Order: sequence, then C-alpha cells, then structure tokens
Amino acid sequence: MKLVSISENRDIEKRIAVTPEIAKKYISLGFNLSLPKNYGAHLGFSDEDFKNLGVSFLDNEEELINNSDIIIQLGLPTDEKMSLFKENLTLIGSLNTFLNKPRLENLKSKKINCFSLELLPRITRAQSMDILSSQANLAGYKAVVEAFQVYERAIPMMMTAAGTIPAAKVLVVGAGVAGLQAIATAKRMGAVVFATDVRIASKEQVESLGGKFLTVEGSENLETEGGYAKEASDDFKKKQEQLLTDTLKKIDIIICTALIPGRDAPKIIKEDMFKNLQPGSVIYDLAAVQGGNTVFTEVDKIVEKNGVKILGEANILNKLPVSASNLYAKNVFNFVSNLYDKESKKLNINLEDEIIEKTLIK
Repeated sequence: MKLVSISENRDIEKRIAVTPEIAKKYISLGFNLSLPKNYGAHLGFSDEDFKNLGVSFLDNEEELINNSDIIIQLGLPTDEKMSLFKENLTLIGSLNTFLNKPRLENLKSKKINCFSLELLPRITRAQSMDILSSQANLAGYKAVVEAFQVYERAIPMMMTAAGTIPAAKVLVVGAGVAGLQAIATAKRMGAVVFATDVRIASKEQVESLGGKFLTVEGSENLETEGGYAKEASDDFKKKQEQLLTDTLKKIDIIICTALIPGRDAPKIIKEDMFKNLQPGSVIYDLAAVQGGNTVFTEVDKIVEKNGVKILGEANILNKLPVSASNLYAKNVFNFVSNLYDKESKKLNINLEDEIIEKTLIK
C-alpha cells in the first residue's frame, strides 16, 4: 500500500507525522512510503536520512496525493489539497472534529475514510496511540517554562545573607495530562504548587506529585465514563468560583489547562477575580485556542490586565517540534499498525474494534 504525508503549513504547524525512525518501521511493515522534498529539513531531518531507509521523494504534492492510499498528517489539509483526494483514500491525523465538522462531512460524502485520533477511547490497548496524552505532556511542561520566563521573580525559595526570597506559588487549573505535567515541572523547579479539577479522582494524582489539591466542599465528581471532565452544575461553579477567588490572593503563576471535549473552554478566571491577583503575576492559558479559561485570553498575544500578564498560543508545541513529532509519529504508527492487515497487506476497517469504531468519522 502507498503511504504518504504531505507538508503542513509551517507558519502554523512545525511538527511532522513521519520521522526517520518511524519511516523505517512503516517500510518494514511493507508500505511504500513517499514524502515531499525537504519534508523534515526544518527539524534537522534531511531527505538523505529518509532516502537511506527506502523512502521516495516527489517534488509535486499533487502527484504525491494522486499516488496515495493512506495520508497521515497532523491537522486537516487545506481545501485545495483535499480537492485532490480520491475515493476510498484514508486520511489519518488529529482532524479536530469540533472545528472542522463541515469540511469532514464533505470528505465523508466523497467516500474518504477519515480517522481523527483525538477521538481515541481511553482504554489500555489505545495508550500507545494516544496523541492527546503525548502532546499534552509536552504542552504542560512547556507552559510552565514559558510562564516562568515571563515572571520577573525567582521561582525557588532562596536564603541569602541579605534575606530570604520566598518560593513562587503556582496554581494549576485542570489536572489532566497537561496539568499533571505542569504540576511536576513547577514542583521540580522549586515552586509551591496548588491544583484544582472537577474530577475528584485527580486528587490522589496531584498529591502524589507534591501538589496541594483544592476542592469545593461536598463537590460532585464531574468525570465522564471516558475519563474526561464534563460540564459542572451552577451550584458547583459558584462554589468553585469562591474557592478560586480566595486562593488567587496568594498565587503568583496560574497554568490553565481546563477543556471539555467538543465544547468551548470553560471561563474559570473571571474579570472580578483579577483584582485579587498581585501585579506581576502571570497566567499561561493552554486552553486559548478553544476560547481560553480566562475572560481576557487572546491567542498568540500577551495581554496585560491590572499588572497581570496573560499568555496563550495557538500551538505551543511549535516550540518543541522535534520532541512532539517524535511522540506523535510513534502514536500514529501504532494506530496504523492496528488498522493494517499484514497478511492481506490492506487496511482492515473492522468496526468491531473499539479503537477503529471510535476514531472513524461517520
């Protein structure tokens, strides 16, 4: 089978879906792998690195698409590229079904099989394919690094002859994969860390990393069967808002990671809460691209309100593209391996397989 990956728009996406390490594995499985020239050059992967493994290169992306059975990507390609897709083609990537529903419906009407890996079920067998976890891990780490870079004071406690500098106090909002990595990173760098989440099950995880879990008294467990957060009741929101309002008086840095799949990000840090934050405080909002967890978040801008700096980027992983590509490529390879029948050397779209059934756009 002919497997290809086409270039992303590097102004918005520096990650790639195939690294040399993974290209070797695809070829070992029996795929004919083709890529556009200079596919990974911006990350230090030369065409020769790929060619030495048996990868073919084409100048013309139209020819590349026309000679493909499977296309693996990061995000959904441009409409111009998708207009070249042929019937029965299979597209695999992080296709963002929340934002791209009409475009995906169009592909489906052309009998193109679309698999969106952010829809993977949270089951043991799917862990090696879990792009959300691998990428969120890196995002949580980098968010802390970026926030600390903007914060204009020391992070760990320092005792000197001239006096003691207290440790920075960090609040992590949302203790999913990104939040837990943010807690671990902030703790390693010497901060005092607090965290909050609507899922009571995350309390033990937060405390195991050395964070203090803040919880609303008599709170409900707002966790779906799939392990994601769900919408809170109005009563819970009021109690959580009061808890945060009181907590923010002692916080220096906030890392926001709260997301609800298929919905706009919940507004957690509201306008009247900013008066409780100290001037010089920093907020890094990982939910920016889905509307943000603060009322003032703007994508790819540093907004300043009452002396508080609010950061949020469309794609923080563009600052860690090599590490992120390595993990993403491994996740996708594991998914393709599950989809591929080695005996017939064809894809087996078996809807009795929960992994395949959940990720196929129907």
